[in-house]
Amino acid sequence: MADHDTPVWFITGCSTGFGRELATALIDKGYRVVATARNPEDVADLVTRGGDRVLALKLDVTDRAQAEAAVAAATEHFGRIDVLVNNAGIGYFGAIEESDEDEVRRMFEINVFGLARMTHLVLPQLRARRSGTIVNISSVGGLRASAGVGYYNATKFAVDGWSEALAAEVNPLGIHVLIVAPSGFRTDWAGRSANEIKQPIADYADTAGARRTQIRGWSGAQPGDPKRAAAAIIDAVEAEDPPLRLLLGKAALAGARGKIDLLKKDFDAWAEVTEGADFPEGEG
Repeated sequence: MADHDTPVWFITGCSTGFGRELATALIDKGYRVVATARNPEDVADLVTRGGDRVLALKLDVTDRAQAEAAVAAATEHFGRIDVLVNNAGIGYFGAIEESDEDEVRRMFEINVFGLARMTHLVLPQLRARRSGTIVNISSVGGLRASAGVGYYNATKFAVDGWSEALAAEVNPLGIHVLIVAPSGFRTDWAGRSANEIKQPIADYADTAGARRTQIRGWSGAQPGDPKRAAAAIIDAVEAEDPPLRLLLGKAALAGARGKIDLLKKDFDAWAEVTEGADFPEGEG
């Protein structure tokens, strides 16, 4: 394949975790990669690894000017962007009542509005070519919520709903949307990438507090392998019939199936009341 025909992947948050592993795997497969990070020095080794097939750019997705400049620079350098991977994201641990509004808003700015901004900037060229893929790194926590990470869940539920609507709008234009929903993987998400509340409330010690301790304790020992996750994401993007949602990890599959069971239980038990809320047939 000629270099100018090789797909270009633009990835946010490449300094660690999924972003770094995905960029590395793509470079090794011969793709062209735009590796972004808030500090470009963190991805300098990726440039060394891939040479002129890699462009390292400074990008904080909450900074509109940086986002616009990064997409423009990538497009000018490679002539196109084929796949946008919205990977940049952070976590936050705390019960709903314990949570700090400023910290929550910062997380929404990165996880939701930063993701949306990048998509807005890349979509025009994908529409013009009637091809391309938007990959949004969500979480099984975007399908099933738990104590201690409620506001994080809220950001990922937002990403899931937004992505489903986006897919309905752009699929007819030849553009795919892939929602990636991992469970626990050995990234920095449960470590330095997630802040937590500063003033715990004793009443939540057995719920949110216990969950926070559990997640922190997993850091570095999660069952998920980021390298295998990267390979799975590439396979899904390249598939002839790609999925809308890709679960990653046994816990993700179990959690998602459990959510289906919970929904079905309530839906079936209250079906008569639910249907009874409509006007009777022939009335209204």
